[in-house]
Amino acid sequence: MQASLNIENYLVPKTSPEPNLPYFCIRRTKTPRKLLVKKGSQTSLKDPVGVYCRVRPLSLPDQECCIEVINNTTVQLHTPEGYRLNRNGDYKETQYSFKQVFGIHTTQKELFDVVANPLVDDLIHGKNGLLFTYGVTGSGKTHTMTGSPGEGGLLPRCLDMIFNSIGSFQAKRYVFKSNDRNSMDIQCEVDALLERQKREAMPNPKTPSSKRQIDPEFADMINVQEFCKAEEVDEDSVYGVFVSYIEIYNNYIYDLLEEVPFDPIKPKWNSCSTPMRNTDFVPPQSKLLREDKNHNMYVAGCTEVEVKSTEEAFEVFWRGQKKRRIANTHLNRESSRSHSVFNIKLVQAPLDADGDNVLQEKEQITISQLSLVDLAGSERTNRTKAEGNRLREAGNINQSLMTLRTCMEVLRENQMYGTNKMVPYRDSKLTHLFKNYFDGEGKVRMIVCVNPKAEDYEESLQVMRFAEVTQEVEVARPVDKAICGLTPGRRYRNQARGGPVGDEPLVTEVVLQSFPPLPSCELLDINDEQTLPRLIEALEKRHYLRQMMIEEFHKQSITFKALLQEFDSTVLNKENYIQGKLNEKEKVITGQKLEIERLEKKNKTLEYKIEILEKTTTIYEEDKRTLQQELETQNQKLQRQFSDKRRLEARLQGMVTETTMKWEKECERRVAAKQLEMQNKLWVKDEKLKQLKAIVTEPKAEKPERPSRERDREKVTQRAVSPSPVPNAPPIRLRHRRSRSAGDRWVDHKPASNVQTETVMQPHVPHAITVSVANEKALAKCEKYMLTHQELASDGEIETKLIKGDVFKTRGGGQSVQFTDIETLKQESPTGRKRRSPTAAPAPPDGTESEWTDVETRVGCSVAVEMRAGSQLGPGYQHHAQPKRKKP
Repeated sequence: MQASLNIENYLVPKTSPEPNLPYFCIRRTKTPRKLLVKKGSQTSLKDPVGVYCRVRPLSLPDQECCIEVINNTTVQLHTPEGYRLNRNGDYKETQYSFKQVFGIHTTQKELFDVVANPLVDDLIHGKNGLLFTYGVTGSGKTHTMTGSPGEGGLLPRCLDMIFNSIGSFQAKRYVFKSNDRNSMDIQCEVDALLERQKREAMPNPKTPSSKRQIDPEFADMINVQEFCKAEEVDEDSVYGVFVSYIEIYNNYIYDLLEEVPFDPIKPKWNSCSTPMRNTDFVPPQSKLLREDKNHNMYVAGCTEVEVKSTEEAFEVFWRGQKKRRIANTHLNRESSRSHSVFNIKLVQAPLDADGDNVLQEKEQITISQLSLVDLAGSERTNRTKAEGNRLREAGNINQSLMTLRTCMEVLRENQMYGTNKMVPYRDSKLTHLFKNYFDGEGKVRMIVCVNPKAEDYEESLQVMRFAEVTQEVEVARPVDKAICGLTPGRRYRNQARGGPVGDEPLVTEVVLQSFPPLPSCELLDINDEQTLPRLIEALEKRHYLRQMMIEEFHKQSITFKALLQEFDSTVLNKENYIQGKLNEKEKVITGQKLEIERLEKKNKTLEYKIEILEKTTTIYEEDKRTLQQELETQNQKLQRQFSDKRRLEARLQGMVTETTMKWEKECERRVAAKQLEMQNKLWVKDEKLKQLKAIVTEPKAEKPERPSRERDREKVTQRAVSPSPVPNAPPIRLRHRRSRSAGDRWVDHKPASNVQTETVMQPHVPHAITVSVANEKALAKCEKYMLTHQELASDGEIETKLIKGDVFKTRGGGQSVQFTDIETLKQESPTGRKRRSPTAAPAPPDGTESEWTDVETRVGCSVAVEMRAGSQLGPGYQHHAQPKRKKP
């Protein structure tokens, strides 16, 4: 009875979406299609990057300050004592404006309400956001983002606001499941339950449990006293929160939540987040950036953990924070050596039409992301005294921050002057990861943290200039998410029917909890007069509440019956009205059916005509294809005949040319041989006449005198006697000239057309094989080769050339000759000198031995002729001299 009372009490509608219509009477409808939002004027709207400034207090009260807060939007930088003056000799003071300036007395709550609260509200409503802290080392960036014990930073406050807003609307664990493509999949309740049982059965579950006790190390950081919640949360959707934590160290991306398997041999990280001294240490594997189907950048293979409360989320963050690389420098005891990025991904999916379960359509999932970035501080190495790894880390930090500044400057230039310069996002992993926020949609907020001490004046000046540039960059305003189109109020309608949604308690449990608790019924003493009266009093109260609930139930049931009767009458009136409309529609439908029949008949007639035309067209197309095939066949035949004709003509032309060249060479050879033969005969006769004339004109008894050269030149008719090649002449003792290359085996190639000269100096090669035609057999036996070639010189005498070369074996089994030297042998007749006859006396004592003189010249040669196996040098290698008649 109590349960019935409570159920009826819950069935009373407080606000109905339609008048006179209870929630449980709504029909189940099909899942509507996702409505498309037209990107019109909203995409053209842009907002500037919100830049805020936070000034941290000085470490020591007597330190010199160089930054002064003028008002809530302006700060002023003073040149500290000891720094160089400007050109006019005055100290330079510069003012910079921000969206808002937070002084040294600003609390974390005030900073969160202004900067991060709007970003979390946009995250819950399906919009992306980016918040990063920027400044020099030791300016309070990590404190602003993480906080300190007793005063949580922006990160725990963002998590607390998210779970305060969606705490009662969260989906059960593993209903949403992340994949490797930067998107989410939906699992049904059964699959999610099996996944939970499987994970709970694991010995060391990776997913944090809300039942574990909070780590006291960070318990004070997440103990936020102020309650903060987003407005207008969609109550007909379920939510899931996934977090990931990465760091960018030396321009490499590392997953701080990656579980490294335990290995007792390999070393571990020490307390300073640096590896212990061991040469076998293997650093964690870096991650790569990928682009998803929506052109959004993400870290491939990054661990995403589903969390259900602020404690779980911060526990995951703290686990990764211990792995982050920090080191002790000259300016900061715990200086961040990497850029850290903590991503909060909110997944939202609508309930189905009944409000019972999550809508199993992947297209209806809305994913929004908030990135909280703690940038490493820019630093000057001459101040930090960095060496070794610290120096390398500082260089990479400064390089990535410089790339960020360059990207901002190029973006501002493109937006202000309409240029289209390429933004160098890919020069750094930091800018490449967040390029979607500047080129796409999403709010971007930057908190500039500054330290007012005088030692950081120059670094703070550079930070202010960068902030000034960043404020002029505009990013596209986020577009509102599409509405799924289902009836609102589905969750509470299902709750009114008693259907379970999420982890809410049952109605009976709520009713029992509303009754006053029963006191202890144990009687410890016979004279106890207090226990029974207290029990009776409690039972009377419960009975009184029961009677009140029964009366309320009767009242509500009467009201509900009246509503039902009114609803029935309304439905009856609507049915009558609808019936009349249906009759009218039926008449219209009947007329339309007749028109459709007429059009169908006409359509059939036209289809018949079209079919006839198609058949005729098919016949014509077949004839056309046949004729085209015949035409192509004839064309191919003509082409073949034409190509055969051209090949035949080319072959005949080649044969004619070859035959012509062959006969021309043969005729030239025969003419040259005949000319040489005739010249030899004429030369023999001329020599005989010379000898005869010399005998006839010789003086009788005079003392022989040596004629002078002038007299010989005057007496042109007196010609010296040359040795005659006639066999009847007396023999002359021949002198053999020894070759310069004696000692090796030679092939002496003397063509048959060569003329035998009877000069005193004759070439002689020992151990030589004399051949008239070069052949493979002779070349195989020798190492050297000599060709004797004769030709007619310019003075009319025969000039003999000895062409020498080396014989080499080839890979094909033959021999090749490489010519290396040429010796030229000439014969000359001294002009105007009387030549002796063969029968003359011995040579005079002036040293003249012979009337013939050999002249030798050498010419280098590097020409090679290869003779392959089975081949012979043909007659083309014969050399014929072309004698020319000597002028008188």
